[in-house]
Amino acid sequence: MKRISLTTWIFVGMVAGIASGYFFPSAGSQLGVLAMVFLRLIKSIIAPLIFATLVSGIAASGSIKTMGRIGAKAIVYFELVTTVALFVGLGAVNLVQPGAGMSLKPSAGTVAAARADTSLTGILEHTFPASVIDAMARGEVLQIVVFCFLFGAACVAIGDKAKPVINFCESLAEVMFKYTGYVMYLAPLGVGGAMAQTVGAKGLGVLLNLGQLVLTMLGALIIFIVVVLGSVMLIAKIPIGRFYNFVKEPFLIAFATASSESALPLALERMEEFGVPKHIVAFVLPTGYSFNLIGSTLYLSLASVFVAQASGVHLSLATQLLMMLTLMLTSKGVAGVPRAALVILSGTLVTFGLPLEGAAVLLGVDAILDMMRTSVNVLGNCQASAVVARWEGVELRRD
Repeated sequence: MKRISLTTWIFVGMVAGIASGYFFPSAGSQLGVLAMVFLRLIKSIIAPLIFATLVSGIAASGSIKTMGRIGAKAIVYFELVTTVALFVGLGAVNLVQPGAGMSLKPSAGTVAAARADTSLTGILEHTFPASVIDAMARGEVLQIVVFCFLFGAACVAIGDKAKPVINFCESLAEVMFKYTGYVMYLAPLGVGGAMAQTVGAKGLGVLLNLGQLVLTMLGALIIFIVVVLGSVMLIAKIPIGRFYNFVKEPFLIAFATASSESALPLALERMEEFGVPKHIVAFVLPTGYSFNLIGSTLYLSLASVFVAQASGVHLSLATQLLMMLTLMLTSKGVAGVPRAALVILSGTLVTFGLPLEGAAVLLGVDAILDMMRTSVNVLGNCQASAVVARWEGVELRRD
């Protein structure tokens, strides 16, 4: 008998949780402990996974210098398109405001944390860690990122002497990916508990807000694909119809599995068949899996402001821009793991004093959101390899 996928189990858990909360509201409200256990395990992933992936990624990027103009063009393109994705998500969530009207309230501690660093000097001081161990213990993602960038740059600077450290980080990253996979086995229970508590405490009306979030996400992704990626393809003179025929299979695999990594082998093969030179495909696609997560970055900007709206926390434009910068940095390197964006979102909520309970509410529809953002990640990376090839003067056949 065919094995039931994790995504299917998550849908089952979501439906069971909604039913439990609706028919047995008192008991359903008590099931929130399942979601909190799951979220605590998610939080345990954040620091070691970000450290391992960012340090090994930065150390590996030392080869970008030897790649010359191809590496530089790829990185510039990645940063430009992911920045646009962040602002598309930010614009969509501020325009639609899907979280408005919810009664998700942060604790007093998180409100105090949100107000503590509102000044520019406070924000700057809070960005840099006095102790990376303390930053990891408190889940201060931005401080961890700053340390990792400096640490990774130091590894690149000393060359071969840093190989044991880099090898350790690569091994640690693999271990954390496997650890994440184990934690995700509990996702159906976490989803069920989150939905049971949410519906049991607040009624079915809360699902309307989550539905608005899904539709807002879908609309933002469609706009981004049609307007932004479509414009890029027209400017770069990439044959759209032929490109679609070559990327549809990797796109569907990523959508069905909610894992970019599962689509990578086929994506490499298809883009080489599409006409992108092997050395460009081999560099751009894997690098894009760390630096070009357009679907995930769009989701992160949308979801983080959604939680702020749902909890009644007003975020100034300056705070939202700082949050976008944090998301831009922390989303790099965490690719290939189903629902990895949930890890980054949890860390961001803690950093900006927003209630982690918001991530528990999002668990109810995260399976749908993850399928959408992951497939767009794969689409964007395939397109990035074609853009860099055209930028290098490679002609791509139209038939």
